[in-house]
Amino acid sequence: MASLDTFSIAILLGAVLVMAGILSSLVALRFGAPLLLVFLGLGILAGEAGPGGLAFSDVGTTYLVGSVALALILFDGGLKTKFQNIQTVLAPSMMLATVGVLLTALITAPVAHYALDVSWTEALLVGAVVASTDAAAVFLLVHAQGLRLRPRVGATLEAESGTNDPFAVFLTLMLVEVLSVGHSSAGQVAIEFIKEAVLGAAVGFAGGRLVVLGLNRVALPQGLHAPFVTTAALVIFGLAQIFHASGFLAVYLAGIVIGNRPTRAHNSVVVFLDAATWLAQIVMFVLLGLLASPQRLVSSVLPAVAVAAVLMLVARPLAVFVCLAPFRFNWREKLFMAWVGLRGAVAIFLASIPLLVGMPKAYLYFDVAFVIVVISLLLQGWTLAAAARRLHVALPRTDRAPRRVELDLPGQLEQQLVGYAVRPNSLFVRRGIIPSWSKPTLVIRKERILSPTEAGSVVAGDYLYLLAPPEKAEALDRFFSDMAVVVAPDPHLLGDFMVSGEITLGALSDTYGVQVAPQEVALTLADYFDVHLDHAPKVGATLPLDSIVLVARNIGGNRVNVVGLRLPEDEEPPAPPPTRVAVVKTALRRVWTSLVES
Repeated sequence: MASLDTFSIAILLGAVLVMAGILSSLVALRFGAPLLLVFLGLGILAGEAGPGGLAFSDVGTTYLVGSVALALILFDGGLKTKFQNIQTVLAPSMMLATVGVLLTALITAPVAHYALDVSWTEALLVGAVVASTDAAAVFLLVHAQGLRLRPRVGATLEAESGTNDPFAVFLTLMLVEVLSVGHSSAGQVAIEFIKEAVLGAAVGFAGGRLVVLGLNRVALPQGLHAPFVTTAALVIFGLAQIFHASGFLAVYLAGIVIGNRPTRAHNSVVVFLDAATWLAQIVMFVLLGLLASPQRLVSSVLPAVAVAAVLMLVARPLAVFVCLAPFRFNWREKLFMAWVGLRGAVAIFLASIPLLVGMPKAYLYFDVAFVIVVISLLLQGWTLAAAARRLHVALPRTDRAPRRVELDLPGQLEQQLVGYAVRPNSLFVRRGIIPSWSKPTLVIRKERILSPTEAGSVVAGDYLYLLAPPEKAEALDRFFSDMAVVVAPDPHLLGDFMVSGEITLGALSDTYGVQVAPQEVALTLADYFDVHLDHAPKVGATLPLDSIVLVARNIGGNRVNVVGLRLPEDEEPPAPPPTRVAVVKTALRRVWTSLVES
């Protein structure tokens, strides 16, 4: 009975620790504190040297939990990554994820060599352990502090986060093998890396396509789609690892493939994985905190501070500026991406590998990585918002995003039910427009369910449900967000063929003689773009209107406020012949698109 009581106490304490981690996230979000730091602190407090007094030294369990957690985090990140958002930044992201990680490790190694009094190979291992960034922590802090990054900056960091972890894992494992077994030549390392990357990509693409096929062809009972996808992700990860491929790269690419294809129960899968990822992170961080010893950490503080200073102020910035030099990023964007290279759970997880294989000085790697992560989160984490504003790479959120409810409809994949609470200052209420590809289906008013005909005009406080294609559902958000105040353009600045977005189609028809459908005469040009575009308007977006073409020339408050008119006699200047680099980029983009979306 005593042994049973021991297991019961272990379950109770474990559940209490996880619950404390979940509740502490509310406090951390309130004050903008990095959540990783909170969870690590909980682990230290619960450990043998803290008030909790729990003796924990099971490195094997920590590594197993860390592997599963990291695999789920990468899969979840891939699942939410839309290919159209990252296809233009694949090249700089891959440079940062490979060359950037290697440069960071190489620049950090000399300081680690002298500060920690270790060999050059061991110093390079320290550099590899702390070289990868934790972009998930960046986006969590950006969201918590009410910021949104510029699209290109955010997409670059997002793609880098999914691909730099696999390279850092590979580099760490190779150096551990060199230190444990013997020397390897640069050629052998390069061949091994290419083999792992190619096999990992192949397993990821094939596994992702098989999961999509299984979701859409197999009639699973309701509620089992999300567990099926989650376990399938771990199967892909384990299979790749067995074949000595990069399991982390495989699971990330599988997530991208699944997330960019129409599948059953997509929304329930995303919600389930969000919860599973949170739980996995909390458990992993708490276990890593339990492994840490404050007494050991004290002895490693000074050399770790020296390594952290070079890492944050020299290695990462140099790597970012070198890797992004061929690309059109301005110095503010480069400096911001250099500063937000937060070190997180991956660094401590990688530092547990030498512990697992029983290497000499294993605890030194772990303790140094732990201190560097804490310094990075304290210094870079709390200054992230200030850096974003000072460098003008993030804009304050002027409106609170509407809460979108998505419901899959059994029997088909082309449409889903999307619901919103109707706000009084939303574009839908103020202008009464919705995209042409969506269809109002039902209205909930004062707890009564009404058809659109029974409801009549939808008013603020109602709940509106619409049919829309799943890939376009997110574009509906702007119709139910509060409208921003937009200053009308100065009419004296508009040319002969530039008009305000508030001009109606009827007025345009009277002036230029174009034919307009009777039901659209009262629409403004801005309304016309909102109704007929599949996405939020961007500068340069075009729409045909009878014999002319409307061109969005300026955007304000997510709406077109200046429109150019391209008349039939306007001739487009001949495009210059594409360069060889442009031809190669186009070909690679087509191959990638066919692999992901075919």
